[in-house]
Amino acid sequence: MSLSELISGVAASERTLTVFNPTPGVVERLAEHFAERNVSVVSASSDEGPSNYAVLGTGDEFHTAVSVDDLLAHPEDVEPGFERDSYAPILDHLDETLFTSYDRQQMLNATREIEDRAWRVGAGELHSGFQSGGNLRPQLETYRRLGGRDDLSVHAYIYPNGEVPQADQFQLHLARSDEIRRSWFVAYDGNGVGDYKCALVAEETEPGFGFTGFWTYDPSTVDYIVNHLVSSYSIIESDGSGDDADDGCQLTA
Repeated sequence: MSLSELISGVAASERTLTVFNPTPGVVERLAEHFAERNVSVVSASSDEGPSNYAVLGTGDEFHTAVSVDDLLAHPEDVEPGFERDSYAPILDHLDETLFTSYDRQQMLNATREIEDRAWRVGAGELHSGFQSGGNLRPQLETYRRLGGRDDLSVHAYIYPNGEVPQADQFQLHLARSDEIRRSWFVAYDGNGVGDYKCALVAEETEPGFGFTGFWTYDPSTVDYIVNHLVSSYSIIESDGSGDDADDGCQLTA
């Protein structure tokens, strides 16, 4: 199953956020808040339980319950552990919920959260897809620092359609694949610890029109994504010529 098929599978499973005993205007605010998500917001009444609490589910399957205040809270600026500029968290507990029309800044914010988790643990594998060398180049210093972090093994993937950035302290995979050319992804294997595993997978719908995708904290889904990348883009020998190879680079299938 390709990354695109994973996204399609999530898109096919619309989730429902049921708000119990909502105060006036809350359902409308939540519907606007999740306008870019594959979430339907409805209201319900209950004789038991507090007002303004929400339950997320798919069909008859329960996922999580949370207060409306938590859902609508403004993200706080975060000073991450590996000394980057502050960013606003974008990932939340609505796990594997589809998002649509995310721009590059939103994608970068979400990516930073997963990179930060990998940095804090300092071990395991981080796999990130940048589409092109041009997108990777502004992130080189970040990935050099990540690659130099304790026992963390860092892999970056790009489609080699121009000058290849010089890679050191991390493994750069050059893959002539439409999947790599169109996909933005970052997956951290948690160093084998399920609670630390997380991933973001997105596909550029049209150049300049944003990304559609999902994030996940489900260990089995993260394992699948990492295994797919490792098995699909296994390293092959490069002749080291032209744009196909550079220090720290490997041409991949």
